Amino acid sequence: MARVSTAYITHGGGPLPLLNHSKHSEMIKTLNELTGKIGRPDFIVIVSAHWEEPMFTVTANSTPDIIYDYYGFPEQAYSLKYDAPGFPALAHYLAETLQGENIPLATDEARGFDHGMFIPLTLMFPHANIPCIQVSLKADLNSAEHIQLGAALKSALLRYNNSVNSSGTHLENNGERILLLGSGSSFHNMHGFFDSSDEAYRKAKAFNDWMKNVVGGDAEGYIVAENQREEQLIQWENAPEARYAHPREEHLIPLHVCYGANKRKADYTASLHVMDKPAAMFLWHD
Repeated sequence: MARVSTAYITHGGGPLPLLNHSKHSEMIKTLNELTGKIGRPDFIVIVSAHWEEPMFTVTANSTPDIIYDYYGFPEQAYSLKYDAPGFPALAHYLAETLQGENIPLATDEARGFDHGMFIPLTLMFPHANIPCIQVSLKADLNSAEHIQLGAALKSALLRYNNSVNSSGTHLENNGERILLLGSGSSFHNMHGFFDSSDEAYRKAKAFNDWMKNVVGGDAEGYIVAENQREEQLIQWENAPEARYAHPREEHLIPLHVCYGANKRKADYTASLHVMDKPAAMFLWHD
């Protein structure tokens, strides 16, 4: 059987983590620590906050280009490279398998990798020699549907070994280690990042504490019954200062995919600051 580790990470502000931006130093350190806990996977499936489609979609490009989906940064930011290979056979397998789970998953033969993928992976796996595919969010950002996507993705990844896709490619599994990576940001209020007031920090911390309690269950005296954890994530807008932390939820929703893949609290919670706001990352071991 394959072994699937799952991590929800904060990928920082555009290309800034690769431009020696001082307010991303804790993020870089935390990603390095997570990489040590995860080890080297045989391939990576990334769900990025920076790709939305009307239906779930997966990259099926064998040689994906880099998408510089940011603007206003130094010239260096537009020469960054991450030449990881794609994995079209796996993309087609997932599309076919999830269709059987009543979760339509389209394939995109042309799309490259956005910065929600290549920025953190440059820090985590800099040699760019691990095959990667990227899965989109669904544009309606329905939290329950993304939890279902996570469950279906992990189930498919665990049993892909005896499958043959429509191109006739046999996907041989020799006990591969797979990383399912949700790339977003636990706080994503662009105005809030530049608000240094105590009130802005308090609001950001209130949501971050709620998220750590629900997903990581690591706060003393805070107990979330397992059968309530999913419902609290689905109803995340009821959390303290939820819409301050996420005026739009595309950077939070990859967390729902990661939770859905495991349906239990995270095994490890990392607490840090990104651009002076509290943040969190989560890891579920295989």
